[in-house]
Amino acid sequence: MSADNAQGLAPIIVKKKKKVSGDGHHGGAWKVAYADFVTAMMAFFLLMWLLNATTEEQRKGIADYFNPTIPISRISGGGSDGLNGSSIFTESTYAKMGTGATRDASAGRPSTATSSDNEVGDNGEGIGPDDAQGAEIVEQLQLALEDEASAINDHIQVKMSPEGIVMELVDSEEVPLFQLGQSEPTDLLVTLVETVSESFGAFGNSIKIVGHTDALGYSEAARFDNWDLSVDRANMARRLLVESGFPAVRIQEVSGRAATDLLVQDDPYAAQNRRISITLLKQD
Repeated sequence: MSADNAQGLAPIIVKKKKKVSGDGHHGGAWKVAYADFVTAMMAFFLLMWLLNATTEEQRKGIADYFNPTIPISRISGGGSDGLNGSSIFTESTYAKMGTGATRDASAGRPSTATSSDNEVGDNGEGIGPDDAQGAEIVEQLQLALEDEASAINDHIQVKMSPEGIVMELVDSEEVPLFQLGQSEPTDLLVTLVETVSESFGAFGNSIKIVGHTDALGYSEAARFDNWDLSVDRANMARRLLVESGFPAVRIQEVSGRAATDLLVQDDPYAAQNRRISITLLKQD
């Protein structure tokens, strides 16, 4: 190749490109970390809002949903519906009975006594002279009444007596059980008697009904007095019991005591003295 031809060729130029890596503040890794931080802060503020907007019971319910603490038993419980078991007055389950059957099939507390010691009626087992058994039934009735409406709960008192379990249907000034000075029942008494019929109807024991009045009497010229009134009111309660389905053959006694057995001794004119006592009698 001649010198002239060498001088006519164009020079060869080589360009080198510098590659810049995505590091430092020009990269995208910080965006992922920031998004995680914002998500965590949002969850934190949602948690704080929930803690402020809910009650203690609601928070306990939420906690129990994720970590259940309520035991579930195969037998009936002693609470009021839900996981705690049915109320003592429901037809489907009788509290602390262990079977979950209807009252007609399993009405009384299981007993190891023989038939001669503890006879059984047509509607279920009877309660014998065992005071411990009676006290347990009283406790069950009291717990069940707490779940009833206050209009019913305020007018029923359950207690144990030497004769058996007593349900006192108590009067009040605001909501009476009878019309003033009469034996005509109010709607409240009808509801209360139905409650007694459902409770005592589960057992085979006989009952007795006693009417009570306060010390406010009629005029001296009247031939009708508190003795007559207390008997008439007790007999009216008997009729309502039978109408609600309670077996008439299990009613052993209907009587009146006027104002001789006051519930409020300090005030013989108190409304609470006007009441109907229904006793589930012990069996020998």
